[in-house]
Amino acid sequence: MSPTVFEEHGFRFFFYSREEPRIHVHVSCARGDAKFWLEPTIELAENYGLRSGEITKVRRLIEERLDEIKDRWQEHFSG
Repeated sequence: MSPTVFEEHGFRFFFYSREEPRIHVHVSCARGDAKFWLEPTIELAENYGLRSGEITKVRRLIEERLDEIKDRWQEHFSG
């Protein structure tokens, strides 16, 4: 199961249900996907095909919606 947190600018932000406990978010678009750690700081963990400009845009979206992503993480993984 991989619940969607939100979609914006052609990117889908989501979690995998059975993955490591460190808080992170996956991002997917037509050209590829990436994984970002959210703590202790926002950091690119993996990138499979996103261009540097896309990574910058995704990081900005994560920063703007960090509280929402963390809230959804807590809801999903504590339930």
